[in-house]
Amino acid sequence: MNKEDIKVVAMDLDGTLTQHKQLLDAENRAALDRLAEKYKLLMVGAGQVMRIFNQLGAYPIDIIGNYGLQYGEYNENTKTIDIVRDLTFPTDKPSVEKRVTMLREKYGFTEFSGENVEFHPSGCVTFPILGTTAKSEDKLKFDPDRAKRRKIYDDVSEVFSDYTVFVGGSSSFDMAPTPYNKYYALDEYCKEHNLEHKNVVYIGDDYGLGGNDESVYRSDFPYLTIDDYRTFPQVIREIL
Repeated sequence: MNKEDIKVVAMDLDGTLTQHKQLLDAENRAALDRLAEKYKLLMVGAGQVMRIFNQLGAYPIDIIGNYGLQYGEYNENTKTIDIVRDLTFPTDKPSVEKRVTMLREKYGFTEFSGENVEFHPSGCVTFPILGTTAKSEDKLKFDPDRAKRRKIYDDVSEVFSDYTVFVGGSSSFDMAPTPYNKYYALDEYCKEHNLEHKNVVYIGDDYGLGGNDESVYRSDFPYLTIDDYRTFPQVIREIL
């Protein structure tokens, strides 16, 4: 990574800037302010643009959501986000239900609470191993190190070859329509803004097997790894 080439700092949210689903704290907000003095800032998220914007406390930043299916630009006049892209894809729900049920039976995940599958309006899909209404404490203790799901990740990816599969949260697999993932989203962003990959450095924590940052980590984009969101101010020193 050549610091002189960097024009944009792109980053993940949960685990990188905040604790999972928690608001941006004052220390990391100040760190973003320092970055913004030198670079254009960009969020690249798995969730919806407005959810990310609200979790950031309306921080003035452009946001890629849903792995590139959504894109929003910060409007300085209105102090909010203008959604400029919001793609949706049709889902063959019976096929997805059948494949998830097959995987449940194969690996013994047949006891669950709520729905078998969670379908999102974008066309993204969640395979909630414990079901859609499982208790938070049960989800958190199911697979905290992701070892259970990484063991079967290749099989799930093969069964859902028409999706990009991610090891999501603590007890699920998340899926986005192919070819959408964070690498694809960043590559499209570069094309739209006349940037080369070397001009964008990415910061993310979820870079292991099946992680939603893995596609960027294994690419030619410059990458700064982070393993604890509380160290964000230290991690960015390299580019300040």
